[in-house]
Amino acid sequence: MDFTIRVAEPGEYTRLGEITARGYLDDGLLDFGEDDPYLLTLRDVAARAAEAEVLAAVDADGTLLGGVTFVAAGGPWADVARAGEAEFRMLAVDRAARGRGVGEALVRACVARSRDMEGCIRIVLSTQDRMLQAHRIYERLGFARTPERDWEPLPGLSLLTYALDLNVPPATGR
Repeated sequence: MDFTIRVAEPGEYTRLGEITARGYLDDGLLDFGEDDPYLLTLRDVAARAAEAEVLAAVDADGTLLGGVTFVAAGGPWADVARAGEAEFRMLAVDRAARGRGVGEALVRACVARSRDMEGCIRIVLSTQDRMLQAHRIYERLGFARTPERDWEPLPGLSLLTYALDLNVPPATGR
């Protein structure tokens, strides 16, 4: 890897929020485009960092490449995590950094943090059906679909769920 995954720093929150918002907007993942109220949440990295762990992928020169929010079950940012589980959300990679393995590295960092959490047996996530590239990453790393946990945060917005049981050795290949 020619980049590092680490906890996002406060001076990076605005830029990371914009990377996240642009990722969702440019990939057509927000039903109301620039008027989508979820944009405020995507941009507010400071709020997430105050109550969860926000990880950043950073080039050697300090350029932010992407980020993700990692949270334990019961945390205010957990949507689908149950007791004994961790979850990650709002994974986004700057368009200019795509194809370098940044998304996969961020997912692997979340899996590693889950494995380090005492009592954590599984890591889960929600995703839109249109996020096909992300689905390939999850499946390559051993995540399995959990359709019984699919849900709708808003009427008409169906989210798919995936889970990785942590008693399974980590996936190593691409």
